[in-house]
Amino acid sequence: MSRTTGATLLVQSLVRQGATTIFGVPGESYLAVLDALCDAPELRFVNARQEGGASMMADAHAKLTGEVGLCMVTRGPGATNASSGVHVAFQDSTPMILFIGQVARDQIEREAFQEIDYRRMFGQMAKWVAKIDDATRVPEFIARAYHTALSGRPGPVVLALPEDMLRDEVTTPVKLPAKAMPADSAPSPQALKEIKERLSHAERPFMIIGGGGWSETARNAVVSFAEANALPVGVSFRCQDYFPNHHPNYAGHVGLGINPALAEKIRQSDLLLVLGARLGDCTTSSYTLIDCPVPAQPLIHIHADPEELGRVYDPALAIAARHETAALALASLGKVRDESTAGWVEGLHQAFQAFFAIPERKSPGDVQLAEVMKHIEANTPDDVIYTNGAGNYAIWAHRFLTYGSWRTQLAPTSGSMGYGLPAAVAASIARPERTVICFAGDGCFQMTCQEFATAAQEGAPIRVIVVNNGCYGTIRMHQERTYPARISGTSLVNPDFAAMARAMGGHAETVRKTEEFADAFARMMAHNGPALIEIITDENAVTPVKTVEDLRSGG
Repeated sequence: MSRTTGATLLVQSLVRQGATTIFGVPGESYLAVLDALCDAPELRFVNARQEGGASMMADAHAKLTGEVGLCMVTRGPGATNASSGVHVAFQDSTPMILFIGQVARDQIEREAFQEIDYRRMFGQMAKWVAKIDDATRVPEFIARAYHTALSGRPGPVVLALPEDMLRDEVTTPVKLPAKAMPADSAPSPQALKEIKERLSHAERPFMIIGGGGWSETARNAVVSFAEANALPVGVSFRCQDYFPNHHPNYAGHVGLGINPALAEKIRQSDLLLVLGARLGDCTTSSYTLIDCPVPAQPLIHIHADPEELGRVYDPALAIAARHETAALALASLGKVRDESTAGWVEGLHQAFQAFFAIPERKSPGDVQLAEVMKHIEANTPDDVIYTNGAGNYAIWAHRFLTYGSWRTQLAPTSGSMGYGLPAAVAASIARPERTVICFAGDGCFQMTCQEFATAAQEGAPIRVIVVNNGCYGTIRMHQERTYPARISGTSLVNPDFAAMARAMGGHAETVRKTEEFADAFARMMAHNGPALIEIITDENAVTPVKTVEDLRSGG
């Protein structure tokens, strides 16, 4: 009979919590866990190429599935590499657990090989950081980690696992706690009464939704609530799949590069109802879209974490409630205002449609990215999953693609470069029946490009679009705006990305003209495995409507 150890209890506890996938890079500090996984075929270990990619995969898996994302790395360098994904999970409010193999207990505080105090290292970017010293308490720590990651404002937990603890034999029976569920909280009857009262008297109300801890149930409830009350809905930064974009109540993306017409309408609104969004700088245009700290219009702010309420903006009504529960409560109100202001909603959706159209002014160069995006959307299923990291290339994806189905956008609100590729790998593994397309800039792609090999090993047929303009586009944009024509540190001399992808086992092509893209895309979609298209673009095409020359002239 096999022995029960700290490692086997860890694996058993994860299975009990419903875990299906662990993303990681192996290390000698947790070999006992890898061994225990041999006896748990229901728990898949995805061997990433770098710990930062593994932690971003865990974040994307959690966003897509609603499960807690799991990442496992070794001590020291492994943990520092993985911190990039922990930061994404923290700012994006994603439930995740990072397991770190730690030095043996008798070596603690001696600065042993690769030893770090993880409480000090991760204290500011995790909801809870702990070290498990007693193997018998492993199930207790795992249950608490799940509850902490899921409840309130979701976020990451970090658990350090001393390697000798993982090998310790447990001779007394240990009960495994039941699967953790997020602690619930709901709007009070008085709060719902006040929402009803304020909404019934508003002439130009506007709703913003976003943040973590959402579900398709919450999304559908918000759609029902908006339809019943002629309420326009905008989505916070990179939460564009929270509301069906073709719905007549959809007003657009309240994020970076906001439609100027939408921004003006929000300023003109006489009631703001915000559900789930923190109202950070990306959603509020650096705190200028909404007057700070006292908004010009009454603000009803609903958030799962009471510490977020009143943190920046002074709300007329603050409600601490889990987002799904709050959405269902709002939908239960039914119709509370008439349709006399339906024109307000129609005008906002028409403004979105106009902004969504391809601009008349062409971008510099032989490739028109707006046309590329329209072709992609016209030739992919409605439930396609789009992923991206950070960079100006993402502006085209955010502006010219629509997100109709739930969980069709996986992108970091933290603005982390390199996120798109590992997110695509995780999405393809979790939802193999769905098409997954990653967008990356040349700088963004090179942050995690090695994870293309992970896709090949795992049989994940991801599609990658690399937009190569030979520079760090976002930084160049700000550089040209602040220090015109003084280029320093932002140019890139790139490898042949198509050749790189082929060397890793994928199909790849290079596109230099708009008219070449359609056939290349068809071949990429027909390929049974990971594939990549490198698009060579002009570095002067900074945004869909701005060029380097515009920035230098103050435009």
